[in-house]
Amino acid sequence: MFFILKEYLNFLRISTNQHGVHSPFVYNFIIKCLYSGSTKIQKSFFRKNRSRLLVSKDEILVNDFGAGSKVFKGNLRSVSKIAKIASVRRKYGLLLMRLVPYLKISNSLELGTSMGIASSCIGFADAQAKLLTLEGCENTANVAKEQFDFFGLKNIEVIVGDFNQTLQINIENKLFDMIYFDGNHTKEATLRYFTQTLQSKHNDSVFIFDDIHWNAEMCDAWKEIKKHSEVTVTIDTFQWGIVFFRKEQKKEHFTIRI
Repeated sequence: MFFILKEYLNFLRISTNQHGVHSPFVYNFIIKCLYSGSTKIQKSFFRKNRSRLLVSKDEILVNDFGAGSKVFKGNLRSVSKIAKIASVRRKYGLLLMRLVPYLKISNSLELGTSMGIASSCIGFADAQAKLLTLEGCENTANVAKEQFDFFGLKNIEVIVGDFNQTLQINIENKLFDMIYFDGNHTKEATLRYFTQTLQSKHNDSVFIFDDIHWNAEMCDAWKEIKKHSEVTVTIDTFQWGIVFFRKEQKKEHFTIRI
């Protein structure tokens, strides 16, 4: 907790808004996407999506392939508590629903389905857009599938299994407009998945890394990602690290409050 607090105070010290951003692409992205308001329909969907899990009385056995939890002590966990603590925050769920149409996302990949709240936001944003989401834990994935079925989200496909076995086979010869990384909060795994998925990006793809300040390893991974030769623009929002590969952009890094 102390580590994250220290990181956040430093973030507040160096972060800014759209002022001083000279790139038209980044400026418009900040104004028209990061800072734009969400619709009543989007807000209502997020509320219903999350609330349905918060009132659940179910418990599931979780098989955690990632860095582990700072909150949960055992593998038997309540669905409601997972939704309350470990699911995407409202601000970022709404942002996903704005980002998909703004960037014209039609084909997405998610690493880490969890309860499916973020996945549902991506799927709801555009019924014609496709999302392939990978989840290591079968019981967790089953909860997410129930969510997708309940809300009629037919454009989401869930693949269950260890990412080491499922990732490569599902990105082979595919290009994704967006890849959302939220499955393993270790430096080694994050950098490995980043390097592995570079084969599936194109010039206008966006990569989003969740919890980039979650621990020292994630901070180090984020620094390495920013330095990569194919990365041109990054935006640090504290919760997310947003990465663009647009060759027409000069290499710049932004720290933006949202």
